[in-house]
Amino acid sequence: MTSRSCPCGLAEPYARCCGRFHRGEAAAPSAEALMRSRYCAFVEEDEGYLLRTWHPRTRPARVEFDPGMRWTGLEILDTGQGSAFHTTGTVTFRASWRGGSLHERSRFERVDGAWVYVDGEFLD
Repeated sequence: MTSRSCPCGLAEPYARCCGRFHRGEAAAPSAEALMRSRYCAFVEEDEGYLLRTWHPRTRPARVEFDPGMRWTGLEILDTGQGSAFHTTGTVTFRASWRGGSLHERSRFERVDGAWVYVDGEFLD
């Protein structure tokens, strides 16, 4: 399985890129890395990872997946803060699927040292 490209768009194979975050072997080191890994979790329909990386105050009870949705790519457009030296950050991205795309500016915070998704603002 290590030869499959990571859906997040980086050159690493999935198992060594976002897959290690999904398996709990490491925590995402930045808001951007968390954004990429969450996109991959949507591709993989990994509800557990999505819920674990969602801020407790905004986390839904569950994640609904559309069985007809086929994600086709992720483009990171901008980042604001979100490094090891910050407690908050933003990532603006475009996630594409067959027939459309989602343009969003997501907000992230650290909770107990780990990056989590707070919420997002739809753009366009």
